[in-house]
Amino acid sequence: MKKANLAELRSFITLDGSSIRELAGPSWTAARKQSLAEASVPAGGETAEHYHPVTEELYYFVGGSGRMRLGEDEAEVRAGDCVVIPPGTPHKLWNPGPEALVLLCCCAPPYSDDDTVMTGG
Repeated sequence: MKKANLAELRSFITLDGSSIRELAGPSWTAARKQSLAEASVPAGGETAEHYHPVTEELYYFVGGSGRMRLGEDEAEVRAGDCVVIPPGTPHKLWNPGPEALVLLCCCAPPYSDDDTVMTGG
């Protein structure tokens, strides 16, 4: 059995500018059809607006609070919220708060830079 401990994982920056620690994905686990990562946006930070033509995402917020744009809609997000991001839908996060905005992100199929399109918004 392979397992991941969040505290032992190295982070990397994705194309949208968020800091990611991948908990499960095809590069090193038996997961083939999905991936799971912790993402964080620092206090005062934001992600670049983007979309994924093929990938469906689920964001589950576990810490902090901020704002999210999903298509034409914008709303406050905070720990305990879950947002479904359909394929092809532009999305963006802002964190005006004093602490990191932290979320778990599940992607199906697994996250890939090749399926990330920056919108410039």
